[in-house]
Amino acid sequence: QVQLVEFGGGSVQAGGSLRLSCVTSGYTYCMAWFRQAPGKEREGVASIWTGRGNTYYVDSVKGRFTISRDVAKNTLYLQMNSLKPGDTAMYYCAAGDRMGGSGHCVPGYWGQGTQVTVSS
Repeated sequence: QVQLVEFGGGSVQAGGSLRLSCVTSGYTYCMAWFRQAPGKEREGVASIWTGRGNTYYVDSVKGRFTISRDVAKNTLYLQMNSLKPGDTAMYYCAAGDRMGGSGHCVPGYWGQGTQVTVSS
């Protein structure tokens, strides 16, 4: 069983930045960040292959968000720049052992979530 704990959510004005962190207790093939806004389905935001470091992003965050991981610290990051009100959501760290057809990690484990609120 892999445990995931997120840190770093908060409130920021549009155009600002936040960095999310996720500490993991074990190794998985891939890791990802998902988000869910009120009334919307959960969507994959960014994924990374643990071994090769290949990354995938949903179109709406390309050029603004960066996913990365520090293997030595067992930590996954999501650097979010140029934030928009539409980025407001609960963000979840996820980990899994296979990638889906879209290139995103298929989660087998979830963190508890951290809220990100972007005001205009």
